[in-house]
Amino acid sequence: MNRRQLLRLAPAAVLAAPGLQDTASAAPPLPFAGEKSKLKITGIRLVRTRPRKPLPNYTPSANSWSTQGVEVANPMSVYPEYKAMRSLFNPDPGKVPSFTVEITTDKGIKGYGNGGPGGGNIVIEHLSKLLLNRDPFDIERNWDICWRSTMSYGRMGVTMNAISGVDMAMWDIVGKALDMPVYRLIGGEVKDRVPAYCTGNDIEQHVEFGYKRLKLAIPHGPADGRDGMKKNADLVKRARAALGPDGDIMLDCWMAWTERYTIEMCEMLEPYRVYWVEEVLQPHDYKGFGRLNTTIKSTRIATGEHEYGRYGFRYLLEANGASIWQPDIQWCGGLTELRRIGAMASAYDIPVIPHGGGLNGAIHWTIANVNAPWAELFLPAPGGPKEVYKIHEEQYQISRGPEGIYTRPRELPGFGWDTEVVS
Repeated sequence: MNRRQLLRLAPAAVLAAPGLQDTASAAPPLPFAGEKSKLKITGIRLVRTRPRKPLPNYTPSANSWSTQGVEVANPMSVYPEYKAMRSLFNPDPGKVPSFTVEITTDKGIKGYGNGGPGGGNIVIEHLSKLLLNRDPFDIERNWDICWRSTMSYGRMGVTMNAISGVDMAMWDIVGKALDMPVYRLIGGEVKDRVPAYCTGNDIEQHVEFGYKRLKLAIPHGPADGRDGMKKNADLVKRARAALGPDGDIMLDCWMAWTERYTIEMCEMLEPYRVYWVEEVLQPHDYKGFGRLNTTIKSTRIATGEHEYGRYGFRYLLEANGASIWQPDIQWCGGLTELRRIGAMASAYDIPVIPHGGGLNGAIHWTIANVNAPWAELFLPAPGGPKEVYKIHEEQYQISRGPEGIYTRPRELPGFGWDTEVVS
């Protein structure tokens, strides 16, 4: 099938996505969904990849936040022995990894998709036997097979991490087969470029680079008492001084706060005009998020990074739990499920700003959707040679304008991953 054939397909003939219970969550039909590609999945394996143009090695500036040897508020902060840094309670490196899956076809086209921690084993030991010999263009059918076959032991967490990687690899195949970037497969761009914000606490470096929107990793939570609250406020004050009065500040609280603490912290931070507070509660506390979203008027409640699938976001919607949703495409069910989540959000005018959205393929969805205003990026640690930041700008198609830093997808077919397989 070529582009001309694709454009002749009648969208009205395409079936709605299976399993959807209401039109509010039905993603727009895919113009290629009713077409058999004559491709067949012949192989599924996990691979390791690396950038084709890696960043040069360098020693970051002393005291750089980006080296990650720092305290960040987290749900384990209540236990002193795990409080200092995430590495103390996270799995040992490589033990429960995120993964990249390679799906091969009988016509030589290969697709690559990234999924979340622990999902790789499910892909190889379960999903592969269900997907071999299937047409990768049957995006909705293949997704539904993966979903129904794993719901007896999953529905959230590692099973959705597995489905996400597989789904993204199939989208990558479709884009390559049709010689189109993924964003064109789902409707094309609705904006020329996407305004970006930078996450991390190397504040001065980020502002010097050109960012006018910063998301800070909050270091303290209830375990640190009033002194921790003051230190959080000092960090926000520093960001406001660096940005000036017009820039936007967001706070990543990584499931570490409580309702009472959030209310008090937002009252303390009101003079600094915080745009949103993110993941202040544990992700299952939908009613708590709803109470905060109703009570707090000085800022917005954002969450969804650790939510899975449209049904999880429906719980969040029913609780009126957030004014901004943040699904992660590598965890929430892949692009197929992100489209459904986004459709549900758009019916209620809820902006969707995917977690890591400038880094993980979600930029294709963001540039193709009106209710997706920004993308998240990170900067390489300060202290590197100019080549480091030049490569970074090329990789993420960085440009500058009135809103600071912008990004957009690469124009290569599929997701346009600029990587190579090493094993």
